[in-house]
Amino acid sequence: MSKRENRELTALFELSKVLTSSFNLETNLYCALEVLSKCLDMRRGSVFLYDRDNGEIRIITAYGLKKEEIQRGVYLVGEGIVGKVVETGAPMFIPDIQKEPQFLNKTGSRIDKKGISFLCVPIKIDEEILGVISADRIYSERWGSVDDDLRVLSITASLIGQFIKLWQHYTTMENENIQLKIQLKDKYNFPNLIGNSPPFQGVLKTIMKVAGTDATVLIFGESGTGKELIAKTIHFQSKRLKKPFVAINCAAIPENLLEAELFGVERGAYTGAIKRMGKFAQADGGTLFLDEVGELPLSLQPKLLRVLQERMVEPLGSSMGFKIDVRIISATNKDLSEEVKRGNFREDLFWRLNVIPLYIPPLRERKEDIQLLIDYYLKTFCDTYRKSVSISNEAMKVLLSYSWPGNVREVSNTIERLVVISEKSIIKPSDLPEYIRGSYEVKQKFSIDLGLPKEVKELEKARIKEALPRFAFNIRKTADFLGLTERQLGYKIRKYGIPIKKESSLK
Repeated sequence: MSKRENRELTALFELSKVLTSSFNLETNLYCALEVLSKCLDMRRGSVFLYDRDNGEIRIITAYGLKKEEIQRGVYLVGEGIVGKVVETGAPMFIPDIQKEPQFLNKTGSRIDKKGISFLCVPIKIDEEILGVISADRIYSERWGSVDDDLRVLSITASLIGQFIKLWQHYTTMENENIQLKIQLKDKYNFPNLIGNSPPFQGVLKTIMKVAGTDATVLIFGESGTGKELIAKTIHFQSKRLKKPFVAINCAAIPENLLEAELFGVERGAYTGAIKRMGKFAQADGGTLFLDEVGELPLSLQPKLLRVLQERMVEPLGSSMGFKIDVRIISATNKDLSEEVKRGNFREDLFWRLNVIPLYIPPLRERKEDIQLLIDYYLKTFCDTYRKSVSISNEAMKVLLSYSWPGNVREVSNTIERLVVISEKSIIKPSDLPEYIRGSYEVKQKFSIDLGLPKEVKELEKARIKEALPRFAFNIRKTADFLGLTERQLGYKIRKYGIPIKKESSLK
């Protein structure tokens, strides 16, 4: 192998390294030109990119040129040597730029043109012209021939073309990611937390205070009050918003799988086990949301406590832990202090999680927010389904009188259902679910003096009629909810003549 061939191989190897070192366009291209200069004695070198939107071919980076010279290096397609190469897609060689009228020297960098040769090669991928690479050269026998240089520049242009394509894809993805982060920050912003009542405003004030910190938060609230929405809001209003928000429902995963889900698994930890990243590792740098943390098995609670104390995670089947930087936000619909007294939850873990307690009041404690929520979801779902639907004053009275035991989730689901199935532009009381209308009718009856025995019967009947649809007429679940046995519930259903769907059973 000749010295020239050895230099070429060294240059191409160095080029491949610098072009894959990062996604910094200008830095990587400058380093590539620097390699060509040092290894192959190419004097000035430039990389031009072709902007199809405005038709300009502009220097993106250059070696051996000043900043003001680079700024002057702008061509149109067909203009000068650079423009001709972009127009034809073929390389060009100018033996002496002093004798070539097409060489425009727009940069003004070549005061003395005598003896300078100019090589210009297109940068293209699958016939798509991305730009050109050019180099100045003063030839001698020692430094090879024109054919050698054009061959090396063509290979370099191919490597640069691949790098530019990857950079374009990366930039597009980064921009989309930034836009998504902005959208998420807007979505999980305080204006999207609906409520003007004093209890809810108190929640918002606490969120504003804790969002900018790394304090551990424990959210208390009934099902459907929006605990995960609050957790996401805290995350996306914090300095961790660009890092992952990872959620796990501790009640939804069997106990024998939960440890692996949380902490990860090492290959060979058990028969057939493959290496898997746990939720803590996935959330590194961001936030881990432990929903239904009150359902966490006692056997896993010491391991979670150790993570909170030491910020170390030890995967299943490993004897080595690794450091993590994760903010913990937990949520529960249980009274954890009572669970501690009953021996179902470790006291030391409770105090570790309960650094900042956040109580989300149910709708029955902030009734003035119900209409705001109804209006918000009505507009949201009308926009989603491209419909124009309003709620009559009479229907609104019925909705406002309802207790909403499913809280915000039930409001959202009910309004969405009304918008979807509505065939009219105005929702009337007759369009509302039967259990909501029934609850309103009972309250209207209570406004008249029925006497205590009749009031009790009407209330009992209304509560049963309200609960049955919520559990898809499942007798066992409805009875559990109402605090009755299945036999007692079946008797009352027959007693009051409450209609039941055929698939349900009174057994």
